[in-house]
Amino acid sequence: MAGKKATRVPRAAYEEELLRLQTELAKLQEWVRTTGARLVVIFEGRDAAGKGGTIKRVAEHLNPRIARIAALPKPTERERGQWYFQRYIQHLPAAGEIVLFDRSWYNRAGVEHVMGFCTEEEYQLFLRQCPIFERMLVEDGILLRKYWFSVSDTEQQDRFRKRLEDPLRRWKLSPMDLESISRWETYSQAKDVMMVHTDITEARWFVVESDDKRRARLNMIAHLLASVPYHDVPPPVLELPERPASTGYQRPPRDLRTYVPDHAAKL
Repeated sequence: MAGKKATRVPRAAYEEELLRLQTELAKLQEWVRTTGARLVVIFEGRDAAGKGGTIKRVAEHLNPRIARIAALPKPTERERGQWYFQRYIQHLPAAGEIVLFDRSWYNRAGVEHVMGFCTEEEYQLFLRQCPIFERMLVEDGILLRKYWFSVSDTEQQDRFRKRLEDPLRRWKLSPMDLESISRWETYSQAKDVMMVHTDITEARWFVVESDDKRRARLNMIAHLLASVPYHDVPPPVLELPERPASTGYQRPPRDLRTYVPDHAAKL
């Protein structure tokens, strides 16, 4: 369960503060690029907890060549025969990059364990190896941040209902999501065990109360910015050059090209 429900953040205040935070994220990105830092941000939580919307706001104004989203599909047959962490390692950042994991290796501690997609032995091995794996990442210099989005059962149910009724969001709802409703307590127990084993000093879990999506987004982004020792990097000095005089180029006749119909003219 999430904690006591806070007052919803007004839209005007939300949009103003979000823009300010996104401006800081752009500064963080430039710091990562110029210093060669490597930043990994993990987004975990229940279905419909607001992870995707937060990731969208984090990445909205960032350069996709520097900050990319890793949202892995189900493992292939070959990947199922690999060391569990192997398929995630190839998505880790190189110097000067940021990777936002929309779910991560913690699938094994959550949905795979609860739904029986892994064996008990594989689950227990994950709980033992995960802290070691993350300590290795941090020891190698990766900045690792882990966020758990916590949503109440009533709010999750309401979001599922809205997704079911909205054709633009219907794709977000899967049979697996609906199955999670009947397994609420099982998922809660799995999360508690996961936290006990993996909330380590080198890579702590930070819980984001997410019944109010606006509040969750602002709180998460502000915390991320405060946790990284970035600083302003002066941008290169650029000047817009004067357009050179024409040398006689003539544009081909319009009827030689096929143009998109002017749909907007009908509005």
